[in-house]
Amino acid sequence: MLSSGRALVLAVNKWDGLEQEAREKMRADIKRRLGFADYADLHFISALHGTGVGDLYKSVDKAFASANSHWSTNRLTTLLQDAVSEHQPPLINGRRIKLRMAHQGGSNPPIIVVHGNQTSALPEAYKRYLTNTFRKVLKVRGTPIRFEFRSGDNPYDKQSDASDREKARARQLSRTKEARKNRR
Repeated sequence: MLSSGRALVLAVNKWDGLEQEAREKMRADIKRRLGFADYADLHFISALHGTGVGDLYKSVDKAFASANSHWSTNRLTTLLQDAVSEHQPPLINGRRIKLRMAHQGGSNPPIIVVHGNQTSALPEAYKRYLTNTFRKVLKVRGTPIRFEFRSGDNPYDKQSDASDREKARARQLSRTKEARKNRR
């Protein structure tokens, strides 16, 4: 279910039959066990008495709205720049990872595409930091936010990876161009 990226609202039923000490223990246990779904709203309800059920509808509406939200590229890029200025990405091999821009790549769940360099080396902790920052600022509740990190190709790497055959072909083309130029 979580890997599908769908919106989620959690409800714990039979809450009215528990004593206060058992409730506190249960609340702590649920938060510990469901830490991976920390984006979901958690409700304690009693279906028999109807307590807490009305709040479920508000959370479902909020989760649906969050899952189908759209944000401008300008807003996402500004948010990314603010997050990076507050907490810089780490150095990798003596070079700083640069995150340049962000745009929305889809919805339900929201996908945010971040462009930069060396993004494949970005640590999981920094990705979580970005997820939490975007979730807080954009007020996304009840749905996961997915990030895609893209790096541009280094144009100088292709020259060093060129095979001998490609180099010979390039030399031949340049000779042909010179020969045509000399004939005129």
